[in-house]
Amino acid sequence: MQTLGRLAVDPSFIVFARFAVIAFFAITFLQSGLNKVFDSEGNLGFMREHFKNAPLLASNATMLFWTLTLLEVLAGLFCALGILTFSFVSGGFFARWGLRLSLLALLSLLFGQRLAQDYAGAATVATYFAIALLGQLAFALR
Repeated sequence: MQTLGRLAVDPSFIVFARFAVIAFFAITFLQSGLNKVFDSEGNLGFMREHFKNAPLLASNATMLFWTLTLLEVLAGLFCALGILTFSFVSGGFFARWGLRLSLLALLSLLFGQRLAQDYAGAATVATYFAIALLGQLAFALR
């Protein structure tokens, strides 16, 4: 048993928690990023409409869209590679960077949702952010 403050934690739980969080973000960001790649016109149209009342975002929608798409695809790929390698090859390198890229993507999404005054969307992003932070914590435990 490992201890976290006064909490005793079974090492197998930490390994499974790492796997579960990485898998969660591999699925989330590969699906989201690839959906943006394969339906860029539809997604870009949605983004322009969603951010029409946020001038900073509306005027830069195309650049921000492709930046977010790249960030999501990279986060998903790094998490997927993390699933394949964190116990065997890399010592968690890909998984850790996948989670970091996930956090950056989520911060970007949160920023956009707040500027668009979509508070329900921002609350959803905050939930994903909390999961990513728990994943980072699981990797901090040894």
